[in-house]
Amino acid sequence: MKLIELHILQSFPVSCLNRDDVGAPKTATFGGVTRARVSSQCLKRAIREQAQKMSPNLYAGKRSRLIIEPLADALKKHGVAEAKATEIAKTVGDYLATADKEAEKKGVLKVKTLMFLSPAEVDAIARELAAIVKKDPKAKELQKGVAKACKSAALKDAADIAIFGRMVASDHSLTVEGAGLFSHALSTHKADNDIDFFSAVDELQPQEEAGAGMTGTLEFTSATYYRYAGLNLDLLSDAAHLGALSSDERKTVVDTFLHAVVLAVSGARKNSMNAHTLPGYVLGLVKDQGQPLQLVNAFENPVRPKNGLMEASIAALKEHHKQLKETWGIKPPLEVAIPDKSLDQFCREILNHV
Repeated sequence: MKLIELHILQSFPVSCLNRDDVGAPKTATFGGVTRARVSSQCLKRAIREQAQKMSPNLYAGKRSRLIIEPLADALKKHGVAEAKATEIAKTVGDYLATADKEAEKKGVLKVKTLMFLSPAEVDAIARELAAIVKKDPKAKELQKGVAKACKSAALKDAADIAIFGRMVASDHSLTVEGAGLFSHALSTHKADNDIDFFSAVDELQPQEEAGAGMTGTLEFTSATYYRYAGLNLDLLSDAAHLGALSSDERKTVVDTFLHAVVLAVSGARKNSMNAHTLPGYVLGLVKDQGQPLQLVNAFENPVRPKNGLMEASIAALKEHHKQLKETWGIKPPLEVAIPDKSLDQFCREILNHV
């Protein structure tokens, strides 16, 4: 497996980057102590949004239950009459993710489960089905045409689907195994949630009346996190993923991925807490063989602050990585780090090895 790995250390001040079911920052127990945690799903969402801003033409996938109307619009663009286009789009939606009949009774066309599609896929499906419709097919032929059209659409503008994956329960041949690998971010040290008591003033309340108009509490934490992201380059470039792209386009996809992983921050409470920071340390590896390998066990024995947490976390990460290389004979062709290199230099050196 040819693989890019990013090992990232990043400190966040007062924040609630990823909330649990009661609105508190997520946690996990690791090394026998409570750690602050940000789920991989939360991180992937932030990375996808960052990548879409940077390369909107290559990261154009949208995950939605509202896929029927875009399909109908694409069919109309390819010459299918409006009523027929809606009928066929509903058939496609039902095939991909089961049409929601109850929602349709209320005038909303959607499917029962989220479906990850890109504009190029929608257009390719519509183009092929429009050609079939012109032959006035029977219902059974149309159903076969729907299945064929869905399977033939290439991921020309859907690097996000290729990297983050897609699950299609109704037809497993449409499922895409994600080429990206992501860990839950864990604090390198013991971290407990704190409680923020707040009050709000009623500005129209008479001065002689004491008391706040509202009081409440919020939970927050602050921590230095370790997180891991990897990219399986062999899988990314195969026919079912981004095989339809040119070599230069795939390099743009990888470059965008690298920048997005490093820069993306979850948007939770971004206005009230604004915890947006940049990583203190990023280790980038390119491997020609072997398996994905986290370095989180550098922090199984939680870091204790001396001159802050970042310095001690970097030292622990470097020492653990050194021991792994010596013990297990791990020899990555490329090791590069931020802040030893600038972000652009860091990405450029990795791209030169893929």
